[in-house]
Amino acid sequence: MIDHILTLLIAIPLLGALAVAVWPGERPENYRMIALVALLLEILVAISMYAFFDKQQSGFQLGESVDWITLPIGSLGIVSIDYALAVDGISFPLVLLAVIVLFVGVISSWNIGKRTRGYFALYLLLTGSVIGCFLAQDFFLFYLFFEFMLLPMYFLIGLWGGPRREYAALKFFVYTFLGSLLILIVMICLYLSAIDPVETARVVGVLGLEDIATKDIILQLQQWLAEGKIAPEQLVHTFRFAYLADAGNYIPGSVLSVASDFYILDIPVRLLAFWFLFIGFAVKLPVVPVHTWLPDAHVEAPTPISVVLAGILLKIGGYGFIRIVDGFFPVEAQYSIIPLAVLGMISIVYGGFNALGQSDLKKMIAYSSVSHMGFVLLGIAAFTAEGINGAIYQMVSHGVLSAMLFLLAGVVYDRTHDRKIENYRGLISVMPRYTVLTGIAFFASLGLPGFSGFVGELFTLMGAFQSDNLPVWIPALSTLGIVLAAAYFLWTYQRMFFGSFWYKNDNATHTTTHILTDLTSRETWLLVPLAILTLLLGILPGLLFDITGPTVQAWIEGLR
Repeated sequence: MIDHILTLLIAIPLLGALAVAVWPGERPENYRMIALVALLLEILVAISMYAFFDKQQSGFQLGESVDWITLPIGSLGIVSIDYALAVDGISFPLVLLAVIVLFVGVISSWNIGKRTRGYFALYLLLTGSVIGCFLAQDFFLFYLFFEFMLLPMYFLIGLWGGPRREYAALKFFVYTFLGSLLILIVMICLYLSAIDPVETARVVGVLGLEDIATKDIILQLQQWLAEGKIAPEQLVHTFRFAYLADAGNYIPGSVLSVASDFYILDIPVRLLAFWFLFIGFAVKLPVVPVHTWLPDAHVEAPTPISVVLAGILLKIGGYGFIRIVDGFFPVEAQYSIIPLAVLGMISIVYGGFNALGQSDLKKMIAYSSVSHMGFVLLGIAAFTAEGINGAIYQMVSHGVLSAMLFLLAGVVYDRTHDRKIENYRGLISVMPRYTVLTGIAFFASLGLPGFSGFVGELFTLMGAFQSDNLPVWIPALSTLGIVLAAAYFLWTYQRMFFGSFWYKNDNATHTTTHILTDLTSRETWLLVPLAILTLLLGILPGLLFDITGPTVQAWIEGLR
């Protein structure tokens, strides 16, 4: 089982989606149970992965690799696409986060009563695609998972969302699809420019079919490549992350070789490719100004899909920055440190000011996500161990907290079908458990010490302040985001929960409590574990840093 544990993690939800699609009869409870069992199995597999994961190792672990497509194309060389999966200290925490958030999402979907077969089939397809993104070690395979996420999410918003669901779903699809087209262009250029040194060595005859490639053989092959001693038809082109990240595997004179002299509008092609990739993943994070799809998607999406969207889909953007954008173009990334950090700072402050001006609870949480994910970009731009570790920590922390926040927003919406902050007052008197858990989520999100939000923001700012390439004013201005978070979360908490109880509905003010009842047992069981998790991560940050630290340190050293 351990040899194919990562494949199992992808296959379970996909098989679950197939089971839901072909299940005879119309029995919604069966579809719910299939989805629940699939996500429970995912948690068991993730626990098994944790048991086998070596925290002291900086490289990839639990790897699987199978030759998927090999196709000779004459003078253009040989096409090689691999089914390659692995995890390391950067991706593994995000895999664990994905399993937790997706499990929470499927339980919160229990009240979905319309077209349940389609809903749970799409949800399980989305689950397999999201997890596949974090496990893929081949760019082609990653792109398949990345693109395939669009379809389930489009339909989940467009069919089960609010009154403007078609508009929100289309906007989400267009933004993300245009961003993915930029990624596709760069992916093709990378493929044409780089080779698989191991498979090329086998074609050339330096390495036997069953032989293991040593470092000396790889270096010899790369030297022959640099000297032009290998015929073009013998070159095995690749999408593998590990080979695309090694400058020695690029064909001299190719469009994206390190020494490339190709320019477009006086801009080096490698720098242009870097920004294409950046924009593609910036849409997903999202980064200002390509963020405008997010508030609309959150407002119109059903609560479980908002949980998944904010809790895990946005993190694919941050993961792409680290693994692909910086990993393949480290020189260009370090050259662009200041504009990247400025974009992170703008996202932090702009998102905070917009959150402060919202009257819709879900839209306020959506803009807070823009602000909090700005810290991720700032930490990545710092190019320091503290910054990268802080960015990963912030992604995990925000994944837990945003899931909790959208679940809490869904509680009052389910009861009154109203998300307006000013339409509630004094909820503490009728919903005490809800008040306590909302307070935990709000205080953790604004960065109160003792909770996970504080640790993530602290380390991203520490990394930015310690960066030799960033002026101090960028992280200094970014701290304004913490002040703004305190303002909009505390204002919302004070407005909704304190004072004499009333709520406004249909332009009339009510003081009866029969609608606004406290948390149900299912809602409590969803929210309490998330509250405990954010507290544990805040008190024991080593739970996460022990996993990320060795990999991040090796990653940074490899880019220098």
